[in-house]
Amino acid sequence: MRLILLLLSFLPGMVLAQSGVITGTVRDVNTQEPLIGVTIRLNNTELGTVSNEAGRYRLENITLGSYTLESSYLGYQSQSKFNINVTAGNAQIVNFELAPAASKLQEVEITANRRQSAAVADLVTPLSVQGLSTEEIRSNPGGNFDISKVVQVLPGVATNGTGGGSRNDLIIRGGAPSENVYYLDGIEIPLINHFTTQGSAGGATGILNVSFIEDLKVSSSAFDARYDNALSSVFGFRQRYGNPERFSGNIRLSGSEFATTFEGPISPKTTYLVSARRSYLQFLFKLLDLPIRPNYWDFQYKVDHKLNSKTSLTFLGVGAIDEFSFGVPRNSTPENEYILRSIPLNNQWNYTTGVAVKRLINDGYLNLALSRNAFNIDLEKFEDAQNNNNALQTLKSNSRETENKLRLDVNKFQNGFKYAYGVSGQLVQFTNNVFNVIRPELRDEQGDLVQPGLTVNYNTNLDFFRYGAFGQVSRSVLNDKLGLSFGIRSDMNSFTETGNNPLKTLSPRGAISYVISDKWTLNASSGIYYKLPTYTVLGYQENGQYLNQAADYIKSAHYVLGTEFLPRTDLRFTLEGFYKKYSNYPVSVRDGISLANQGGDFGSIGNEAITSNGLGRAYGLEFYLQKKLTGSVFSVLSYTYVVSQFAGTDGRYISSSWDYRHLVSALLGKKLPKNWEFGAKYRFAGGAPATPFDLEASRRNYGALGVGILDYSQLNSERLRPFSQLDVRLDKKWNFNRVTLDLFLDIANVLGSKTPGYERYTFQRNTENNGFATTNGGPLQEDGSNAIPLILNNDDGNLVPTLGFILEF
Repeated sequence: MRLILLLLSFLPGMVLAQSGVITGTVRDVNTQEPLIGVTIRLNNTELGTVSNEAGRYRLENITLGSYTLESSYLGYQSQSKFNINVTAGNAQIVNFELAPAASKLQEVEITANRRQSAAVADLVTPLSVQGLSTEEIRSNPGGNFDISKVVQVLPGVATNGTGGGSRNDLIIRGGAPSENVYYLDGIEIPLINHFTTQGSAGGATGILNVSFIEDLKVSSSAFDARYDNALSSVFGFRQRYGNPERFSGNIRLSGSEFATTFEGPISPKTTYLVSARRSYLQFLFKLLDLPIRPNYWDFQYKVDHKLNSKTSLTFLGVGAIDEFSFGVPRNSTPENEYILRSIPLNNQWNYTTGVAVKRLINDGYLNLALSRNAFNIDLEKFEDAQNNNNALQTLKSNSRETENKLRLDVNKFQNGFKYAYGVSGQLVQFTNNVFNVIRPELRDEQGDLVQPGLTVNYNTNLDFFRYGAFGQVSRSVLNDKLGLSFGIRSDMNSFTETGNNPLKTLSPRGAISYVISDKWTLNASSGIYYKLPTYTVLGYQENGQYLNQAADYIKSAHYVLGTEFLPRTDLRFTLEGFYKKYSNYPVSVRDGISLANQGGDFGSIGNEAITSNGLGRAYGLEFYLQKKLTGSVFSVLSYTYVVSQFAGTDGRYISSSWDYRHLVSALLGKKLPKNWEFGAKYRFAGGAPATPFDLEASRRNYGALGVGILDYSQLNSERLRPFSQLDVRLDKKWNFNRVTLDLFLDIANVLGSKTPGYERYTFQRNTENNGFATTNGGPLQEDGSNAIPLILNNDDGNLVPTLGFILEF
């Protein structure tokens, strides 16, 4: 706060700036060749230019504000970029990739329809694909510059449990959080969150720096065949280039973190982006008297180098260091005591680093990517929260996952056909040392066995290979009204019993797009997709033997039908129906439930014996409206009805943990006079399924484990109340000579709505709150027989204000 006030005190003495710069490149989307002579115009102004021999353009002396930028070129479809926010602090880098016009050039007239070749442009139909621009990501209310929170405005996207903000698990169309894959400039990044759950993909807060991201594309079906291991979605993050003209960047301070981003040229052919971020949540949580002390760092870099006119190199990396510990709160409440006993100590780090080569070839281009990613997680938990007392340790786990990857794909556009093919391979190195008390051995006063103990205790050191190949082709026919796409993929591995059989994972997929009129398009797709079970499942051992080596790839078949309506360039409606059918899903031998229900807790999942006979299904309907900024307002509205059901050992379909039924999201942004901006975001989710406690088992085990035991015979038989939350954000910008200051107030849950959460099982505390109350006044019995059980409600709803600034230079 003092820093913000100090900055504001200097404002009167600084000279206000009046203009800014937009620069970028224009390429052919199919061949990646630079386009020369493309007209670039700034709507509602007289400003315009054309791209040079390298495909670059530059617009100068732009009055500060938000604009729509349009590109046009003979024989190509026009393309508009909305909400380009021109400031004095940094040049806006806006790149275009233009698709050939759908219709042939006839004399001097082009009768191109802007959607007729949409199927060709992405190798698939526009079905189940949504996108967000950098400005939509940056200014998202309640998002706190977190990608996982920003995408919640898209249709079919939910978060774990109730969406209250404590987790970043992304639930896409009723699928588990582990069913999504993430690509950064074509290089896979397994993790995008801090404090991630091993065997899943969620966590507490995002890793990626939004200042790097040019745009985001989310595909919830009809996946391009080049992507493997996706069952529910593919997230494609495209990073921008660093400023090629001068050193610049930004400094950001918010309610939970401090971040810096620097960029600029290294040479005429080389640019860089680099950033670091440090949280101070541990101090905030201590001030709020919360027992948890989360603390993290993250780092990111990108270096682009142009070897020659045909070849470019991109070096990138992203990493994080997470430390999760506990402190003694000033006030010991039942809620604080529960947290101390139930959540493990969690320290982890991860990184992804790689190099991507793009080479232009005749009628196309090829991509070659070499990368390495690693994830290390240490977990510890002690009975009665007596940390560092080894005699009372109930969990100790150290695990590391490392993947060394090579990907090659060739992309060509010839005679109206667009096709791609490629191969991938990786060396997996997985170590896992686990000691975990599932339930302690209990005996009565006479020494008779009341409950047999169950402890998982094994060490794994597993190395194996994964490899795959794909091909995909698409073409527009019938005077470019019908777009057809077909792809096929197969993935194999050297570890599982049938892993080297390419027919086991043969994955055909097809898509069709038909232009009904210049505004309406009808789309349909069907495909089969496979995912290898998590490494914790594959590496599980008993008596030195891998118990899950017979595990199959998880299979999901998608069927989607939808329509797209574009009444004008800035307004888009989509309506889609979808059905997903799962098979070969891992089912817990111990509990009899599908692992599709797991992944929403901190720690690790998958360290157990499984069978590959689980079934599942998810189906529903999505509606989406997106209004891009053309005047002073932009908005998004989506509604999803989704049913998600999985079957365990008994083969009976029941609601999964992600069966929210109704999802609503809305976003409204308003540009106000004098560089003020206002945004509001609303989210609603139907009641999350919940499982009641096994009261007898919970009473016996709570003293040792610190958590209640769920009654899986009644899995997800109950529901929480629906979740709803309104977030607002207010920004004020000051532009000076090459400097922009953005002061913002972001308020999450501005109405203080209660956030429904899962109940917590504990024991009642005594009057002094220095121990558990008992029925006989004596010490707590080992089996909890003299305890007084207490069920804690978990429905807090706090208004969370964040005051911060972004200084661009």
